[in-house]
Amino acid sequence: MSIADQVKKYVREHVSEKQIVDVRMGLGYTGVCLEDGRCGVAFTFKEGLYHGCSVFTGKRPLKGKSSHELVEYFGSPSLLESSLGLSTINALVNDVSAQQAGGDILNMLQLAQQDRVGMVGYFGPLVNPIRKCVRELVIFEIDEDREAGVLPAERAYEELPRCDIAVITSTSLINGTADELIDAARNCREVVLLGASTPFISEIFQPLSVTFLSGVIVVDIASVMQTISEGGGMAYFGAAVRKNTLRLNP
Repeated sequence: MSIADQVKKYVREHVSEKQIVDVRMGLGYTGVCLEDGRCGVAFTFKEGLYHGCSVFTGKRPLKGKSSHELVEYFGSPSLLESSLGLSTINALVNDVSAQQAGGDILNMLQLAQQDRVGMVGYFGPLVNPIRKCVRELVIFEIDEDREAGVLPAERAYEELPRCDIAVITSTSLINGTADELIDAARNCREVVLLGASTPFISEIFQPLSVTFLSGVIVVDIASVMQTISEGGGMAYFGAAVRKNTLRLNP
């Protein structure tokens, strides 16, 4: 069973349904708000969008629907639909009352000088701090123009087994590449699923050898939804989200 299918099954069986009160499909992120005041976000892939005046072709209106109806979009071949599904999941499970370790992943990840770190997705603020602490940082990215020396994303599958630590973007959940990436990193000492799209469901990811879930909890819904509507993303969320890192038992 794919990760997407496992996550949807978990939500159906363990999370109460809520009514959708707002949805924003921005150019950078997608956001979903629930009737109980919770909100979740996920990255919006711009590649492969429908080339017409309506880029979302699912059933409308979304407002007023059951959360579990939108959850089923997660894992869709349409990446916009998949983002919508994951945003809804994150609204349901990334709760301020959930078990939390808190803070930035760099404050919790124990790096050693002999470590080789594989980073899937370019996390700019982490690049130099990690490089200063380890033997080698190898970055895999769809956009190879990000920085000299960045390797094509598909190289991650062959290189991660030779890494001590894997830092994997949670956007890989949206496009379905997370399954193979996490499997390729299964022998790494630490496997981090990182980014604002990360769902805090330890029951799914701990058996897959993921050791950290690092994402965000929305604390200022109005600010986050406005940022999404204006084409902004993580760099502009600021204090409207709180970084949260959950350590999973090895």
